[in-house]
Amino acid sequence: MIMLSWLGFLMVAVFMYLIMTKRLSAIVALVIVPIVFALIGGFGFAELGEMALDGIKKIAPTGVMLLFAILYFGIMIDAGLFEPLINKILRLVKGDPVKIVIGTAVLSMLVALDGDGTTTYIITVSAMLPLYRRVGINLMILTVIPMLSMGVMNMTPWGGPTARAISALHLDTSQVFTPLIPAMLFGLAWVIFVAYLFGKKERKRLGIADITFTDEDQKAFEEQLAIAEHLGYRRPKLLWFNALLTIGLMVGLVMNVLPLTILFILAFCLAVAVNYPNLDDQKKRMASHAANAQAVVAMVFAAGIFTGIITGTKMVDAMATSLVALIPESMGAHLPVIVAITSMPFTYFMSNDAYYFGVLPILAQTAATYGIDPAQIARASILGQPVHVLSPLYAAAYLLCGMVGVDFGENQKFILKWAVGTSLALIFGALVTGALIL
Repeated sequence: MIMLSWLGFLMVAVFMYLIMTKRLSAIVALVIVPIVFALIGGFGFAELGEMALDGIKKIAPTGVMLLFAILYFGIMIDAGLFEPLINKILRLVKGDPVKIVIGTAVLSMLVALDGDGTTTYIITVSAMLPLYRRVGINLMILTVIPMLSMGVMNMTPWGGPTARAISALHLDTSQVFTPLIPAMLFGLAWVIFVAYLFGKKERKRLGIADITFTDEDQKAFEEQLAIAEHLGYRRPKLLWFNALLTIGLMVGLVMNVLPLTILFILAFCLAVAVNYPNLDDQKKRMASHAANAQAVVAMVFAAGIFTGIITGTKMVDAMATSLVALIPESMGAHLPVIVAITSMPFTYFMSNDAYYFGVLPILAQTAATYGIDPAQIARASILGQPVHVLSPLYAAAYLLCGMVGVDFGENQKFILKWAVGTSLALIFGALVTGALIL
């Protein structure tokens, strides 16, 4: 058992080293590393094949759900579902710094529904940067607010971290994400509050500028939203259909009327058939989002192999046993909160792949010895995401700072306390709503 434990810890260390130093991609490392270490541990290819296949079977529903979720929100963005709201925000905020910063928060939250940080930052900055410059608002705020919004919205199952946690622990989306929705509202409320504080400070410094939007201004902003080349795919006449379909999808998710995988498949099929009845248009729209979907889904299935092998070889059991010996008995019952707090530094200093596929299974197995549901640990592990999006390992952060024109290091100093505050708001919300048990 001790030898198996050491082999498991060494495997995780090698896996994290390879992906953090970019020696291997996450997908390749997720497959190759566990196989090599299992062979070293004396397991045969026949056994490994069964373990890997078992892991893939368990995460298959999650992989399918992610595929259709990415395609669905891609279709909604193509069809222009969020454009009227974006335009409304731009007209409402005018020259008031408070309204502008809060509008930035709302806009970034909406765009972040697709779970992609790059898209969120491009659209938000493109829409709001001219306003910030015109009014004179501190540009650092335009990096902080979208980052905080992304940190909360990234917790959606199609955003990445939640999918990794679900895959790593072989859980269902309804077990992990649905109980966290109320806690996310606490996080979003905190982001709005932070936006209000920044806006109030800037209003005191600058006052309220007299800005009136003309039709020409509106057209310019639409071009800045980086959507002009896709205007041929907009479906303004189907706005209400798309809005009701999306609301229905969210309601179905919360009420768990069907498995989330089936909900997204149905929603996507309805969305693409109604918005793009022409088969060529359907193929083009799906192809335009295929790269994003393929990358995420391939990673999830590779994760199934990793978790299948680490579980089937009993390495994770041996590692958990070793960790249990290090945790004082009095602290064992509080592991969910401990995991939630430590997920902030863990996900900042290591990639999501390294944390969720390397560390989380060990923490969950350790918690199981204290009778704690793995779903509790999965939920706790996601609550540090507002700090993760600041990480030097998160490429979209460099894009955001570059677009706004602020120094990355200065941005880190400016945002850190607010990001930690967002995670603490999420943890508090999870405790209050019962998603975590203290």
